[in-house]
Amino acid sequence: MSEQEIHDWIGKTLTTNDVVLFMKGTHEMPQCGFSGLCVQVLDHLGVDFKGVNVLDDMGIREGIKTFSEWPTIPQLYIKGEFVGGADIVKEMYQAGELQQMLTDKGVSTSNTAQA
Repeated sequence: MSEQEIHDWIGKTLTTNDVVLFMKGTHEMPQCGFSGLCVQVLDHLGVDFKGVNVLDDMGIREGIKTFSEWPTIPQLYIKGEFVGGADIVKEMYQAGELQQMLTDKGVSTSNTAQA
């Protein structure tokens, strides 16, 4: 696929899913600690999310970096908005900002746990 086709696919994925995590590995088996951290936070909050394993497709692995203009993976998106990588997700969670963002954007969670 061309870079434009990859960006189109990423855009469609973001518009059809409330929460998307571009990660190394899968929800069930993250392949790096940073991806695992994001999965743990989202699971702890009870957030239903779509995980995209960038290790399955080098085009998507590189394409998400140019799409977001962010050089690292994982990358979390909520309602199409780029949130950040593992460090940002962790900091936002600990400050209660991630929970607030989910609430503000109308994303349901099954757990109201705070940091």
